[in-house]
Amino acid sequence: MLKQFKTLADLYHAFRDNNVALAHFRTIRWRNGEFCPHCGHHEIYYPKKGARFACAQCGERFSILTGTIFENTKLPLKVWFGAIWLISNHPKGIASTTLARDLGITQKSAWFILHRLRHAARTQSFNTPPLKGTVEIDETFVGGKAINMPGRRSGKGGGPSGKTTVIGAVERGGDVVAIVSPDYLDSDKAQAFVDAVVSPKAEMVVTDAGTPYIGLEGYQHEIVNHNLGEIKRGAAHTNSIESVWAQLKRQINGTHHWVSAKHLQQYVSEMTWLMNHRDLTPQERVNALFTAVEGRLTYDTLIGAANE
Repeated sequence: MLKQFKTLADLYHAFRDNNVALAHFRTIRWRNGEFCPHCGHHEIYYPKKGARFACAQCGERFSILTGTIFENTKLPLKVWFGAIWLISNHPKGIASTTLARDLGITQKSAWFILHRLRHAARTQSFNTPPLKGTVEIDETFVGGKAINMPGRRSGKGGGPSGKTTVIGAVERGGDVVAIVSPDYLDSDKAQAFVDAVVSPKAEMVVTDAGTPYIGLEGYQHEIVNHNLGEIKRGAAHTNSIESVWAQLKRQINGTHHWVSAKHLQQYVSEMTWLMNHRDLTPQERVNALFTAVEGRLTYDTLIGAANE
């Protein structure tokens, strides 16, 4: 049975014993039955010595943390639980310096924990079902030095110089999907993104008059021309996706102040995960993130990509 907790204090009280924390995670990870993280076989047995499991198929021994973002951690699992609580209940995210102070760990450990949790959120963000109903599409620009010349947004060359493009879609009253587009966003990339995340049965797709969206095919496409002062035309507007970008900017500028282009997708996925789980209770969000922790992210792999 899952532990019940309504506050961070309740969580720490419930998991003051690491074995209790392990049992809670085991209940979540094996909610659909036991399996071997090495070969996927479902016949597991318990060696007499130690707290590890063994697979009857491949013979490998493993712990309940093997093959997850927690693998080989030197921190008590309750510290990870606390980090999950904090990252899943701060709408604008949490800085590694703040997490380090709150959990009593080093900033380096907090930074690594947060990136592992963003890795988990990133995995789940890409499993969002196709958006339907009325879907708004737009792009925004993050980072770099702002040189926002008039007309650059809709002209050849993309957004402001030195910035990274993020394209996103939101179903009104539903989920958000967003991805980093490191290269120039043209009509082919915009069409491929829409085809990947929007259902062909969507009632309407709404964009602004940006060049990448001109000629969008396969959907009931409505364009709102902001350059002509048009904000809304009937049910056609992009207010919802613009609210998503406002949330992303508050997260990056207000909490983290700056993020590298190579790590930007993880921060974008953190934002979309939080928005897509906004209607859950704090406890439900914690357990939802637990269901997405499959797959290791080593420190060498993380710093090999880029630093924050």
